[in-house]
Amino acid sequence: MGHRANLLVGLTGGMGCGKSTAAAMFAECGYRRLDADQVVRDILLRYAEVVASIRAKFGENLINADGTVRRDRLAETVFQDDSALAWLENLLHPRLEAHWRGLLAGASGERFIVEVPLLFEKGMENWFDFTACVTTESAQQLRRLEQRGIPPGLARQRLAKQLPLTRKCELADFVLLNDGSLEFLREQVNALADRLLQPTPTGP
Repeated sequence: MGHRANLLVGLTGGMGCGKSTAAAMFAECGYRRLDADQVVRDILLRYAEVVASIRAKFGENLINADGTVRRDRLAETVFQDDSALAWLENLLHPRLEAHWRGLLAGASGERFIVEVPLLFEKGMENWFDFTACVTTESAQQLRRLEQRGIPPGLARQRLAKQLPLTRKCELADFVLLNDGSLEFLREQVNALADRLLQPTPTGP
């Protein structure tokens, strides 16, 4: 019996907008959840050739005694240096795509919700059947990041590396507004999750 087509939805938004919350709600609707950052953190940064490349590029102070990458120092290094960030992304992106392709090759008729913070920045929209952006007003965004222990100055520095939320919303097929209650977000996710299963879903 042949494979049935999978449905692949890319989910993005700014830091602190609630991507993970929305992705968890999609999972409750029967979507298989994938997180690009989690794949990088738990899988790709453990590849021997990735560790070797990072060691050669940045030195031993980015490597733990057990041979794993010091993610905090790596983040600090690349967010202060655009060329270092570009180098790291070029190292990881092909491996991220290969990892996803492998997962999809073994799937048939599944629905995937994939969290990708830099979906539009890296021109990855063609990887997906549809894209959705979770948005919130900026004061709320900074407040959530501060609650996570990210100082406002560092939060602004990282947000500056991302497209403005308004631009992400323009580029996305669908927009989810996370300024109200969790129930308000859940209603939007449930409606979109159902809509994407229709024979010919269309953008807003």
